[in-house]
Amino acid sequence: MAFPPKSRGFLYWTLLNKHLLPALSNQHNTGESDPETNMYQQPQFHWAEEPFTLPMGVGRLGLSEPVECQNYVMYHGTSRANIVSILRYGFFQSKRGLLGSGVYLSRDLKKASYYPNGHPDNDKVVFRVLVEVGRVITIDNKDHPRRKTWQDPRYGPVFDTAWIPPGCGLVREVDCVWDPNRITILDIIHPQPVPFGYGVIYGYGYPPGYTG
Repeated sequence: MAFPPKSRGFLYWTLLNKHLLPALSNQHNTGESDPETNMYQQPQFHWAEEPFTLPMGVGRLGLSEPVECQNYVMYHGTSRANIVSILRYGFFQSKRGLLGSGVYLSRDLKKASYYPNGHPDNDKVVFRVLVEVGRVITIDNKDHPRRKTWQDPRYGPVFDTAWIPPGCGLVREVDCVWDPNRITILDIIHPQPVPFGYGVIYGYGYPPGYTG
């Protein structure tokens, strides 16, 4: 499902101009706000995506198991520093993780926005992607015999995607895709600044000393 070279090049420049270049020149989006308007607290952000039309034959996953060989919208959180590399070269497999090697994704935008751990929201982006899941294996406990070998033919049948369902006690929900070429970038989602005074809506409260 990867873009052919010409399409990938077009996508690279389109998304680069749409997302990265404006952000570099926009202090408000990077959290470098005027200290006089931000004297009480650091900027707060929330994550939301604009409505969009699903491509033909593509679905969204709720809590259900992915259907083999179907296409789904998923999300991948990363730092702003990785935008150019991912747009130019695509995704690379993580070598470590709960499910072993692969590209880690989630069907949940909020969960994807937690990554990378330890980075402030204004240093993160979330890639919205289309995934052709191929053959899927469900990993629902930490002692599953194929938890880290699902993509290795030495241990049995080979799978393209490993899925941890929500509520099984491992993590909230994870999809791990072995081959990055099964992933097509659709767009990039940036955190949106919460206007001062509206923070309570998103659970951030009010500045110290505020009495209403």
